[in-house]
Amino acid sequence: MIGLSVAVGRFVEALFWAILRVAGVVTFAVVGVAMAALLVWIIARKLWVRQRDRQAKRGERP
Repeated sequence: MIGLSVAVGRFVEALFWAILRVAGVVTFAVVGVAMAALLVWIIARKLWVRQRDRQAKRGERP
């Protein structure tokens, strides 16, 4: 009976750690995608502002 209890305990512990590992990977992926999206947004905004300033210098914009 004790052997079965130990086996069940080890199974539950392994399941717990597997769930935490998957949750960690998912969290890392979500944070990575969010940081990449933020970086792309910042770069696109800077390029858009630079293009707008160039047009203003050439007199294309009122």
